[in-house]
Amino acid sequence: MNVNHIMKTKPYKHQKDALDQAKHLRVFGFFMEMGTGKSKVLIDNIAYLRATKEINFALILAPKGVYRNWVEKEIPTHFTDTLEYKIMYWQSNRTMAYEKNLNEFFKKTTTAMRIFIMNIEAFSSPRGIKAGTWMAKKFGERGLIAIDESTAIKNPKAKRTKSLIKIGKDFKYKRILTGSPVTKSPLDLWSQFEFLDPGILGFPSYYAFLNRHANLLKRQLGSHSFQQIVGYKRLDELLEKIGLYIFRVLKKDCIDLPNKIYVTRYVQNTDEQNKMYKKIQQEAILLLDTAVVTAPMMITQMLRLQQILSGHLKSDDGRMLEFPTNRLNELLNICEETSGKMLIYSRFRYDIVSISNKLAQVYGKESVGCYYGDTTQEERVRVINAFENKDDPMRFFVGNPSTAGYGITLNQANTVVYYANDFNLETRMQSEDRCHRIGQTNKVTYIDLISENTIDERIVKALKNKIDIGAKVLGEEARQWLQIDPKQKTML
Repeated sequence: MNVNHIMKTKPYKHQKDALDQAKHLRVFGFFMEMGTGKSKVLIDNIAYLRATKEINFALILAPKGVYRNWVEKEIPTHFTDTLEYKIMYWQSNRTMAYEKNLNEFFKKTTTAMRIFIMNIEAFSSPRGIKAGTWMAKKFGERGLIAIDESTAIKNPKAKRTKSLIKIGKDFKYKRILTGSPVTKSPLDLWSQFEFLDPGILGFPSYYAFLNRHANLLKRQLGSHSFQQIVGYKRLDELLEKIGLYIFRVLKKDCIDLPNKIYVTRYVQNTDEQNKMYKKIQQEAILLLDTAVVTAPMMITQMLRLQQILSGHLKSDDGRMLEFPTNRLNELLNICEETSGKMLIYSRFRYDIVSISNKLAQVYGKESVGCYYGDTTQEERVRVINAFENKDDPMRFFVGNPSTAGYGITLNQANTVVYYANDFNLETRMQSEDRCHRIGQTNKVTYIDLISENTIDERIVKALKNKIDIGAKVLGEEARQWLQIDPKQKTML
């Protein structure tokens, strides 16, 4: 079959090459850097296998920050119109409406291709494991299972990893997707390939794999002895083995990609954030109804809502209130999934300090530099010089877009994360161009962190559409922005 017949959107050359290599194989890994479009390749592969009557069911697993993209954007955009399909997603908190939709999805009478999306974190819970096991037994014989960001199963001892390796055995086709298959060591590869096909690398256990590819040194700590990994060996042999089952591409190798690539990562609010967001939201709507409202007043209310989404809020008496948030963990996930130097922007000083401290804790103090209002001129020069030196260990530049978004060049970065956006369109455009200017030799990926069904979505949409937010915050427009319910589900 000509694969072009099942493509809704035109592929780039590297995407077509990836599909041509993988389309008919039982197991395969799309090791494609973030921004190169690996989601489309998987969707086209699913469509190809459906068109050739190989499968009628697909289970796609992705991290919480990614799986909504599959439901709302990737599949509707790329899955061919020539094949009927139904899509459903996992929801841990069941409602009557959700149960009704779920029952409809799993009806025996359907002839449509069924695609079920789950967040991979669910496989750390008995309920998620039970659901995955049921789908594997029910549909695996003519099904495909795929793990997006497959480094989520890199730990061979984790319950999630063990469960998915077992569940995967019942599926006819298996795929893994990641831009960075090795985040900490080459040993990360073992469980990803064990999921694809147990024993595919030629070892009966992780420990046999470990002994083959790690240099171990016996250590003694009191009465306890243990084996410490001090290096790696036979990596050429390992690369040769996995090369049979993967397609690898980097952004710099994709000559037909656009120079700017935009990605959204969704962050689920905590209950504490939702509660405070609703309270501040109601106060802002009351202000609209009872006072003569000016643009600065509304900007202030929007700013308070935005602070809550980052996990903090400055009270009227000057105290800093803090809330549990998933945003920082999502940033760490992105850091693991990408390689090379990265710009991280937030409009809030609190965020910049929190991000810097966390990155220093995880990657070391030398890996991060700060650039915001409190940064001295001498430190600013040091940070820029260190970041722009490709051999310097400084990987992360964390700054305020108003301060660090003008007049400096940061071409060593090819990934930019907007942790909390500024409302100012000019600031956004200028901050994007710090690493997208003369001297940049790579494609640049811009990632917006968004809390679903909040003011975040309106802000990012307005900025991407080049709308001046200051002109959109009065009257009924303001009411629409403020009335978004963070608990409302819009995924169906």
